[in-house]
Amino acid sequence: MRSGFLMKIALYILGGLIALVLLLAVIGLLLPRRYRVERSAVIKARPEVVFAQVADLRAWKNWGVWFERDPQMKINYSENTAAVGGWSEWKSKSQGNGKATLTRLMPSTEVEYSLQFEGMGFASQGNFTLIPRADGVRVVWTDTGDLGSNPISRWFGLFLDRMIGPDFAAGLAKLRSFCEKAR
Repeated sequence: MRSGFLMKIALYILGGLIALVLLLAVIGLLLPRRYRVERSAVIKARPEVVFAQVADLRAWKNWGVWFERDPQMKINYSENTAAVGGWSEWKSKSQGNGKATLTRLMPSTEVEYSLQFEGMGFASQGNFTLIPRADGVRVVWTDTGDLGSNPISRWFGLFLDRMIGPDFAAGLAKLRSFCEKAR
């Protein structure tokens, strides 16, 4: 009699777990498919000084926080890293593997790029918008992407701003420091 009772309890627990997983999957499908991360900073430098740093993928080592975190990162570059189609490809045990490709350059005002992350199953689009001001330039850095239909990816999307945003803020602070010294 006792084993029948324990079996009933186990079946209730199993049924509850299955119901919970199904509920989380359904909620995941209802979560936003797209994500957006954005940070900005005012840099007291001419727009062309800032543009030179964000429009050349080789220059990203001057201010990108990911390079600092992994000095052993292996990076390959296309021949021209400051033109549409220019790319950088990296391999890193701690920062992951991926590729950035410049997709649009508007001198001193905007840089667009695409990112592919090895093993992540989705790509994102990044953008730097430079807005001239009397005291320098406001730089707005955004990253957007489509998380697809996978409910796990959509749950992951809820945390992307908290995961990527601090890196963007730190990168912009380093970009500010670098450009204000170079102006």
